[in-house]
Amino acid sequence: MPFLIQQNEKKIKVLIAVITFLICLLVALLNQKIIPHTGAIPTFIYKLPALNAIINATCSVILILSLFAIKQKKIALHKKLNTMALGLSLLFFISYVTAHYFIPDTKYGDFNHDGLISLDEKAAVSAIKPIYLLILLSHIFLAIIVLPLVMLSFYYGLTNQVNKHRKLTRYSYPVWLYVTISGVIVYFMISPYYNY
Repeated sequence: MPFLIQQNEKKIKVLIAVITFLICLLVALLNQKIIPHTGAIPTFIYKLPALNAIINATCSVILILSLFAIKQKKIALHKKLNTMALGLSLLFFISYVTAHYFIPDTKYGDFNHDGLISLDEKAAVSAIKPIYLLILLSHIFLAIIVLPLVMLSFYYGLTNQVNKHRKLTRYSYPVWLYVTISGVIVYFMISPYYNY
C-alpha cells in the first residue's frame, strides 16, 4: 500500500506542476494582452473584479474557520471548509481569467480614466503607490508559489497523510491566507481607478 501511495504521489506532483505551469502561462498571456478579445464586452464582466474581492474575502474567513476547526479536532469540518476554500479559489480563477480577458488594464492613479498618468495624477498617488505595488507584487508572487503547495496540501489531507499535510500547511496556510486577504486590499486600492 505505501508503494501505491508513493506512485500516486509522483503522478500527483507531476499533475500539480503541469497545472501550475498552465495557469501561470495563461495569466501571463492575459496580462500581456497576447490573447485579444473581439467584439463587445458583456456588461456582467465589469462586476467580476468586485466578485473576485468577495470570493477572496470569503476564502479568508473560511480559512480562519478551518484553522479553528482543526485546533478543536473537528477533522470532518476542517476538510469541508478546505474543500469550500479550494472550490472558491477555482471559481475565483475562472472569474479572474474571464475579467482579464475582457477588461482593459487599469493604471493606478488614473483619476480621469484616460489610460494615462499625468504629472498631477502621479504626484497625487506618489506616497501610496509604493505601498500598493508592494502589496500587489507580493500578492502575485505568493499566489504563484502557494498554488502548488495548496494543491499538494489538499492531496495529503485527502489521502490521510497527516504528517506530510501538517508539515506543508505550516507554510502553505499562512501564505494562502495572505494571498486571499491581500487580494481584497488590492481590489479596494485599484477600484477607484476602474474606467467603468
